[in-house]
Amino acid sequence: MNFKTGDKVVVIAGKDKGKEGNVTKVLRAENKVVVEGINIAKKHIKPNGQTAGSIVDVELPIHASNVMIIDPKTKKGTRIGHTVDKNGKKIRVSKKSNSNID
Repeated sequence: MNFKTGDKVVVIAGKDKGKEGNVTKVLRAENKVVVEGINIAKKHIKPNGQTAGSIVDVELPIHASNVMIIDPKTKKGTRIGHTVDKNGKKIRVSKKSNSNID
């Protein structure tokens, strides 16, 4: 998977199509990512002895194929490629502008 925590992504499919946000969590085993402000659902919290019951908003995972990383130059969604720099380290590059992705 090409996503890391903190990457700025845009949703390309689903109910939140066109929205942007940062990746807060990457679930590699499930090939999903959690993006802040995307795929919000209501969760009912049952009351116990210390706290009262409530309804909270939670961010659910979205499949990695439904998001694209935002190119730092063009500010649009792009695919990710990989290359090796002169030190032998593998880096991510944008397919649109061929620029490095942090």
